[in-house]
Amino acid sequence: MFGVVPKKIWGKLLPSDGNNLITMVTNLFLLKASGKNILLDTGLGDVISPVEKKIYDASGTTNIETGLKQIGLASNDIDIVFLTHLHTDHAAGSVKNDNGIMVPRFRKARHIVQRTEWDDAINPNERTAAVYIPDRLRVLEKEGQLDLIDGDTELMPGIKAIKTGGHTPGHQAIEATSDGFTTVYYADIVPSSYHIRVPYVAAVDLNPLETMEVKRRLVKRLLEDRHMSIAFDHDINIKIGRLADENGKIIVDRIE
Repeated sequence: MFGVVPKKIWGKLLPSDGNNLITMVTNLFLLKASGKNILLDTGLGDVISPVEKKIYDASGTTNIETGLKQIGLASNDIDIVFLTHLHTDHAAGSVKNDNGIMVPRFRKARHIVQRTEWDDAINPNERTAAVYIPDRLRVLEKEGQLDLIDGDTELMPGIKAIKTGGHTPGHQAIEATSDGFTTVYYADIVPSSYHIRVPYVAAVDLNPLETMEVKRRLVKRLLEDRHMSIAFDHDINIKIGRLADENGKIIVDRIE
């Protein structure tokens, strides 16, 4: 998760187990805008294979339905699923098993994906085949719920999709602005508050220098604008935070 940064350094931030694994979660965020319920990514879900469970060391069951229920919603209340990219830990929850048949979990939702990301995911190579599962993804296409976009796109007033690249060529982020306050979700460009440091880039990133450049510009904005916050997809402790500079050191303050 920290790429070329030595474990002697990142190990001070997050403890690892005997297999060199660190504990992370898949945080899912719900955005309400213009009368729409927009789900940002869908996590691992409950259709991953035993091999995938071993790869991710996944434990427990999906909390998608229970999480939505806690805020008074059900799967059919989701209008838009915004998928930052199609890696298993971000997109597998988009489908579920219905009596042995794979079907969309959110039957009334448009699923927004960058066209570049879709093309790469449907045609994985030797490096990406473990994280792109075309058979699952094509369920969305078959049911007519796939909405491909090209580059930066305004989804609705105040809601923008930003094509970042970096983690994957078609990775995208979302920026939401309301009443002068902006919250950004850059997913695996900044997967946790520990990854705010520009060179802390996961080894799975296909274009790490691009990730660093996107992060460099983003961190500058987050520090300069006190009306901006950032949501983290894999952080255990800080789900949404605000950046501050304390004597030249960047810190992340948790927002409840």
